[in-house]
Amino acid sequence: MKLTDKHTLYASYLGYITQAIINNLPPLLFVTFQTQFDIPLTKISALITMNFVMQIIVDLLCAKYVDKIGYRPSIVAAHVCAVLGLVALGTLPFVMDPFTGIVIAMILNAIGGGLTEVLISPIVESLPGDEKAAAMSVLHSFYCWGHMAVVILSTVYFVVVGTEHWQFLPFLWALLPLFNTFLFAKVPMHVLVAEEDRIPLSELFRKKIFWLFFFLMLCAGAAEQAMSQWSSYFAERGLGVSKTLGDLLGPCAFALTMGLSRLIYGKQGSKMNVQRFIVFSSVLCVASYLLTVFSPYPILSLIGCGLCGFSVGIFWPGVFSTAAVTYPAGGTALFAMLAVAGDLGCGGGPGLVGILSDAASTGLDFIKSVIPAGAETELKVGMLFAVIFPVGMIAGMAILKKMSKKKA
Repeated sequence: MKLTDKHTLYASYLGYITQAIINNLPPLLFVTFQTQFDIPLTKISALITMNFVMQIIVDLLCAKYVDKIGYRPSIVAAHVCAVLGLVALGTLPFVMDPFTGIVIAMILNAIGGGLTEVLISPIVESLPGDEKAAAMSVLHSFYCWGHMAVVILSTVYFVVVGTEHWQFLPFLWALLPLFNTFLFAKVPMHVLVAEEDRIPLSELFRKKIFWLFFFLMLCAGAAEQAMSQWSSYFAERGLGVSKTLGDLLGPCAFALTMGLSRLIYGKQGSKMNVQRFIVFSSVLCVASYLLTVFSPYPILSLIGCGLCGFSVGIFWPGVFSTAAVTYPAGGTALFAMLAVAGDLGCGGGPGLVGILSDAASTGLDFIKSVIPAGAETELKVGMLFAVIFPVGMIAGMAILKKMSKKKA
């Protein structure tokens, strides 16, 4: 069978599903780790931080070395790490100190996830074709479908097989990156920027346009995760449902609407202006945050979460594509540094919401007084401050438009 650029695209789709697996499967097992291995909550929280920090380190290293190593060896190594990490997750906690075993598995997963995050977008961007923004949007939608699949299929596994047999679940999920390892080893690969045209990181850092895109990606990651990470809590506390149903109504609904947004743009992208769509989505994101915060009815707050998922869908792929078009000489280094910014936003957004929510438990009464009372009032205070992220997107896009006019 002759492998073509279409197979490279299909492998890239599976690559984003792989990233969804290694990012979203471990959190589903955190409660099990806590009860089965008697791991305290502080150590569980440390796993989340460690994964976040490790991915940023990998992103930074990619900016410097991926072009020298090459796309194919790097993306194959990413999938090998993902397979090893998932297998380690199901084995090491039973053959050594459980927490140490989980840490090793999470490190392997973080390396695989960091490499995948940096490499998949430039691999697709380098493929022949004119509709780059639309292709990027469809590509990123597969992370959403992967996220949904992990939550739904893993929940089915826990119901049918039992949570006590969780260790076999990572083995089953490891089959997909294993298959994709061999696919990426054979599919055609293209170069995004010729070696003689690549610019060093030091020169990239001196460009004002780079720092504007860095800011936009920071806001994009924060606006997305500030809502996504708390959507399950809204479903559980606001609607009074179980953790399982909360995961299905919260994160799954968020991933579904975000994926639909990316798919719609991917199919209709040729008829739309990506920068205008980002601005429109930013305004919609502000509205979704305000609906979630000020609605007196829990079901409307949950609808606000879903609306937010739809609004942030274009942020990540849209900024990537706009950056690639605006500054094509940036190459892989540009994508890697934008991934760093996105990861910082993904960690900082939910963190800010949590900090301000804690502050609201002992103060900020003047803000709480204008928010409808309920089980999640303090969390809504944090959500209200998080509206600065989509507002930042609007401001950043306005500056980008002004810079583009000045350049023209």
